[in-house]
Amino acid sequence: MRGLLSHVKKFGAQASTHVEQIGAQVYTHAEQIGAIVSTQLERPKLIENETKTLRELEESSGCNFPGSDHHPTDRKNWISGLNPDKVHLNQIVWPGTHDSATNQIGVEIITRPFAECQSLSIYEQLVLGTRLLDVRVNENREVCHGILVSYGVDVVINDVKRFISETESEIIILEIRTEFGHTDPPEFEKYLEQQLAEYLIHQDDKVFDKTVAEILPKRIICIWKPRNSNPPKPGGPFWSSGYLQDNWIDTDLPAT
Repeated sequence: MRGLLSHVKKFGAQASTHVEQIGAQVYTHAEQIGAIVSTQLERPKLIENETKTLRELEESSGCNFPGSDHHPTDRKNWISGLNPDKVHLNQIVWPGTHDSATNQIGVEIITRPFAECQSLSIYEQLVLGTRLLDVRVNENREVCHGILVSYGVDVVINDVKRFISETESEIIILEIRTEFGHTDPPEFEKYLEQQLAEYLIHQDDKVFDKTVAEILPKRIICIWKPRNSNPPKPGGPFWSSGYLQDNWIDTDLPAT
């Protein structure tokens, strides 16, 4: 009888734990669904606000989005053409791309159409004028978009270093984050510093008040957004997520 009672108690404890686990999972999923619904409800308002801002800009200055009146003859060196001795970083409009390193994502024709946001390589985008890059990685240091993977992040780093070696005053904002659903690559911050140390502009609120010439020869503002690790420390070689606002609401409007 005692043995039976012991088994009953043990089964009851296991069942209780299992119910608690299920309850926690249901609560987590409910929170995620709630966040998605909230975002979708807020989206029309965000689009309306962005459209209004751009309309007012066009009415006041004739531009239909910030920086649209600037047409450099040399896109590869357009920051150099702004007069680096006088132009401050906070006066620059930084053209960027979403999911920048997805030109070889997944399997061509089969899965690539679902995740490819850019058809050009990182180097080609930089040559055409892109100066803000959005790169997502998984735990294996592979570029990814959701569950689909592309080349290793080394390809991105090498393209950036190639471009820097061919230019003199072009500054790049490189945002690298651990993709949703993945864990941080081991010792990734150490890896990035080894690869880019000589180019990194350290985290400093006063940087954007400086001219391009005052920043040189440093060339890269690298924003690292881990999911599991601690965020970059103030004053260090990497910038934390608070310095780059993600306003993506799935439109072609410039600020989204």
